[in-house]
Formats: sequence, C-alpha cells, structure tokens
Amino acid sequence: MTIRPASQDDVPAILPMVAKLAALHENWDPQRYDYKTDAAKMYDGWLRARAVDDRSVFLVAEREGKIVAFLIATIEGTIPIYRLQQIGFIHDLWVEPEYRNEGVGRQIAMLAVEKFREKGVKQIRLETATANDAARALFKSCGFRISSIEMLCDI
Repeated sequence: MTIRPASQDDVPAILPMVAKLAALHENWDPQRYDYKTDAAKMYDGWLRARAVDDRSVFLVAEREGKIVAFLIATIEGTIPIYRLQQIGFIHDLWVEPEYRNEGVGRQIAMLAVEKFREKGVKQIRLETATANDAARALFKSCGFRISSIEMLCDI
C-alpha cells in the first residue's frame, strides 16, 4: 500500500468514493447530511483546488495502481477569542470496504497528522456521524479524543 499526496488527476477516481460517503451519511442522518443535487460537481472543483493548496492535506492510498482510500483536510481559522488561531480540520476519510481492517485508515490518518505537524498546526479537529463508531475508534487509536458533541434542531 502506498500513501501519497493526491493530485488533480486523482480526483476522478476519488469522486465515486465521495458519492458512497455522501450516501452513507445521508442514510445515517438525512436532515444533517442534506446534500445539494450538484454536490459531486462542487466536490470535483473543491478537491482539485485542494490538490494544489498548501493549506490542505489531501492524501490517497493506492494499491496496484488503484486508489482505495482518501483523506481530505484543510487548515482553518478559529474565532479570535481562542489562543489557537488555526487548526487542521479533517473533512473526509474513506477506505473502500474491501480494504478496511488492514490499517489503511490509521496509516492515512497518521500521515495527515504528520503533514499538519510539518505545517506548524498544533491541533486537528474532525466530526463523525453519531452512528460511526468505527471512525471514532480509528481516530481514537490515532490520538484523537471526543471534545464536544454537536446537536441539531430542525426548525
């Protein structure tokens, strides 16, 4: 398994994984994950921009020339009341089902942590769906901890 920075040329292979991730999220909580109809097109442009953005960590895992996982993260600003002015934020991590439980997710997450460290980022955050126990276990094994619980009220 090779884990490397993603390029713009990788985006077409990643988009089907994005669609699976979106479908899974929508299945878990359709009110929280209410995607626009053109989300794939929007993601295409966003991922291509992240591939050449120094404030992004965009990684792929590849086996025998096939992309089997990706992680996309960015450096984000915080509000001025906090000492930390910027954080790393992991937006998405996906491992194709047939490659799960092989350590790919942990490897790609730990490389993202290292990449953020190299960029001078002192804290990394992420969100997981309530139903995603596997993701929380994975990120806990990488040194993450639960720090808040997001709540939602549809009005």
